[in-house]
Amino acid sequence: MSLAKQIGPIRKAWYQWKAIRFPWRKRFLVGLDLQGNTYWEFRLTRGDPATSPDSRFRRIVKYPRSTHYSDVTVSPQWHQWLRYQRSSPPTLDEQALDVARQERIKLLAAEADARWEAKPSLIDVPGREKGQPVPPLNTGRTQPQERAARESPTPNERGELTAKKDDPWKRVARSTAPGETWQPQAWSPTPARKR
Repeated sequence: MSLAKQIGPIRKAWYQWKAIRFPWRKRFLVGLDLQGNTYWEFRLTRGDPATSPDSRFRRIVKYPRSTHYSDVTVSPQWHQWLRYQRSSPPTLDEQALDVARQERIKLLAAEADARWEAKPSLIDVPGREKGQPVPPLNTGRTQPQERAARESPTPNERGELTAKKDDPWKRVARSTAPGETWQPQAWSPTPARKR
């Protein structure tokens, strides 16, 4: 988006005339941004800035008359110039490159969000994963000591070797506690007593 295409030749000549720093002029045009705002420098009084604080250059922005105050935006580069954080005003090319950089960042952020959404979430219900399914961890294959402990027979009270059949974790998973079936009820308060 180049503002140079939007400015007519008469307005461009007027901007160039206002940018010339004649000694009798109090206000100078410094530049403009892509939204059509103009930036100016001026002195309240002439003189040495070291001796008189009013002789230092003030920096202001003027908005187009058609722009409502809530719609005014000042780019970060011009904001830095207005606050004396940078000495030279930004050029239109620099501003256009910054807009292109912001668009690239938005595109990369959208791609990163899409990649993040494709990954399964830990809080998703099993079987309803959005992303690619993750295979369950098979500890019997990766950790042989667990497989051997599960398959090894254990002695019972009479000393006979029997295989372990009762898994306490499976027993807990099968049982239902009162808190698992509880659902919140609607609350309707009773009317207060009259005093």
